[in-house]
Amino acid sequence: MNRHDDASERIQPGKALLLIAVLGSLWGLSEVFVSGAIRMSTLPFRAGILTGIGLGLIAIAVGALRRPGLLLGIPVLAALCKLLVVPILKVSPVCEANSCMAVLLEGSAMAGAVVLAGQRLHRSRLLQAASAASAALLAAGVFFYAGMHVAPCNYLMSFNRPFGLMAFMGSEGLSWALASALLFPLGYRLGEGLRAAVLIREEKPGLFYLTSSALVLGSWIISAIAIAKGF
Repeated sequence: MNRHDDASERIQPGKALLLIAVLGSLWGLSEVFVSGAIRMSTLPFRAGILTGIGLGLIAIAVGALRRPGLLLGIPVLAALCKLLVVPILKVSPVCEANSCMAVLLEGSAMAGAVVLAGQRLHRSRLLQAASAASAALLAAGVFFYAGMHVAPCNYLMSFNRPFGLMAFMGSEGLSWALASALLFPLGYRLGEGLRAAVLIREEKPGLFYLTSSALVLGSWIISAIAIAKGF
């Protein structure tokens, strides 16, 4: 076996943290730019697509780093990126409370699922898909109740009726789960390839640091411009 395929190999801490920054920034960018593009195109299942993208990005970190303790940094950075709307548009943080909470719930649930699955997750694509779907469903269920209290928007309140949770899970939760089940295994495979490439090029880290820093900076700049333009 090539030593770079050995699961005991570890990417250097500096590179690992920078990868977390890249993935969190990309998730934030998707929540701003991709969300706006979907809204303008009137495509359905916007929240489901965004959830799948977010958990797919977490999967890249899972496949590349094998360090579950770092995963929570990804949704935290994504939520912070979304909060650029507060200083740019001079609005209350409450305006983004529910969407930021959804990101944090999705990321936390996925990180917990990764920990519970343990090493088995790295050997089974089916378990990866099932873990992602379960995390998405859990996040959707918690979001339904928490969102009603944190920022009860008109959309959420439309489900404030008998069997409202079932209706919400059918309308939103299932799309979150399906998109996540599809994109998490794909993200994991990308992470495995990235991990091998980074380990092989350990002696020449310059390109990794330069590319990663550009992705982080570019994601935040594009997000800020999109917000300022009302995208």
